[in-house]
Amino acid sequence: MSIIVDTSYVYGLYYPHDAHHQQSMAFADVNTEQILLPAVVLPELSFLFRRDLGYAGIAQFLKQFKDIDARIEPMLNADLGRIYEISEQYASAEFDVVDCCIMAMAERLKITKIATYDRRDFGIYRPRHSDYFELLP
Repeated sequence: MSIIVDTSYVYGLYYPHDAHHQQSMAFADVNTEQILLPAVVLPELSFLFRRDLGYAGIAQFLKQFKDIDARIEPMLNADLGRIYEISEQYASAEFDVVDCCIMAMAERLKITKIATYDRRDFGIYRPRHSDYFELLP
């Protein structure tokens, strides 16, 4: 089985001053499922690390992240239609584009588990392939 990771979880894992750092580390220690990192998350992480730690923060993140067993999942052209549908259907919730991408990828890959601290958006959303997403940690 696989789990998709969102920006908030990965940032919490690699930024020691994040409020979720300890919780992220504890989850990473016990998780045995394949980690899928949506490629669209990397620019968002880059922005956050540069904002909070400068360019050296990006380099430090990449140095640590390259050694974990994660699969980078690309966004496909076929996902774009579903991303648009999700953004339209949930317009009043104002999901950001990265979250819509993760939701569409999870549906395409039939994944029901997402590591995120964005409980609002992923908690509101009802995927096509299951009743809800299991939000971890």
